[in-house]
Amino acid sequence: MIRLSVPDPLAAGAKVDPSPEQARYLTAVMRLSVGHALLLFNGRDGEWRARVDQVSKRGCRLAVEARTRDQAAPPDLELVVALVKRARLETIVEKAAELGGRRVRLGTTRRTNADHTKVTRLRAIATEAAEQTGRLDVPEIADPERLERLLADWDPGRRLMFCDEAGDDPDQDWGGAGGRARPAVQALEKAGLGLGGWAVLIGPEGGFDPEERARLRALAFVTPVTLGPRILRADTAAVAALSLWQSTLGDWAPG
Repeated sequence: MIRLSVPDPLAAGAKVDPSPEQARYLTAVMRLSVGHALLLFNGRDGEWRARVDQVSKRGCRLAVEARTRDQAAPPDLELVVALVKRARLETIVEKAAELGGRRVRLGTTRRTNADHTKVTRLRAIATEAAEQTGRLDVPEIADPERLERLLADWDPGRRLMFCDEAGDDPDQDWGGAGGRARPAVQALEKAGLGLGGWAVLIGPEGGFDPEERARLRALAFVTPVTLGPRILRADTAAVAALSLWQSTLGDWAPG
């Protein structure tokens, strides 16, 4: 069944006027007419069954009938990703939404080779992914900011899973500013759930600058991890890291 994210309050008997783009999708693309059912959600009131109540040249109106699911929050997981090429960044945002991330924060680093992006396009991609995957909310897509600023304003109660692809001397001890990054699952199990949730940090295509890496490794809220013996592209690393977190500490974890 078609699902739409809408900003309107949802309750039995409410009327919802979808955006012009949504109305065209419903009536021109999906060929819905009066009486056809669909599902609506707004990130606050759960999921509701609605029906097409009116259709006109200017759009359509939906009548809300009954709640089908109560509102439930996804795991407290964010993705912080350095700007990369457009197609890969769009894939990252789409998969972050599919994998349950609450928020995507875009960063720029010393080696970032893309200095701007269309955030409105990324928000549309996140919305479509939420509609297709059965989520009851749409992840926030934050405007880009410098890594230095992002770290300076960081809530120390939120753990940061730093996907460190630079490589380490295998003779060093685990952890700390100079030690090796632990395998992701082992590191996550050791750190556990934090009161302020978690975030996953994925770097640019050129990797982090040594000074950036050293600063990250020195921060108390950072957990350096490795995603295995192969160097992964940013989009692959994001999917792998989010999946590992979800299977270890998130809503994929057993029990």
